[in-house]
Amino acid sequence: MRCHLYALPDQYGIIVLIDMAKKKPNQPKTISNRRARHDYALGDSLVVGIALTGAETKSLRRGHGHLRGAYVTLKGNELWLINATITGDNSIQIAEEEQTRARKILAKRREIEALEQARQQGKTIVPLDLLTGGRYIKLRISAGRGMKKYDKREVLKKRDQERDVQRLLS
Repeated sequence: MRCHLYALPDQYGIIVLIDMAKKKPNQPKTISNRRARHDYALGDSLVVGIALTGAETKSLRRGHGHLRGAYVTLKGNELWLINATITGDNSIQIAEEEQTRARKILAKRREIEALEQARQQGKTIVPLDLLTGGRYIKLRISAGRGMKKYDKREVLKKRDQERDVQRLLS
């Protein structure tokens, strides 16, 4: 990495070294729905597009949003993301009623039909991650079956046992 140092005198004539290196672009942020992996037995995931306004896009790239309590519904052969919250900050103003509005999901017809079949089998379509790394903001979704409390306990018990075995082997 190159360092761009410049020697400039300040108001008292003292020479100050200033680092004028270019700022690195923001690291890609992923906004995750961590609760979904705990509450649902998930299958394969799909990466789909999402229709957003400019302010929403800028806000998500800065990491201002969450998928807590969000879900995906089918309305007339279209997928919609419901209850996902995108908040603004001082420089980005998003109205209160616009923060949790329904947003259209952009997916291929075959993907929509596969999700519709999963829905008819009693599965829920859950948003997992908002991917903001590339040129477009994408959404990772998956169809999953809701887990009961005893299923969750069973998974935690297995995880603890595997951890204990790893400790003993190490």
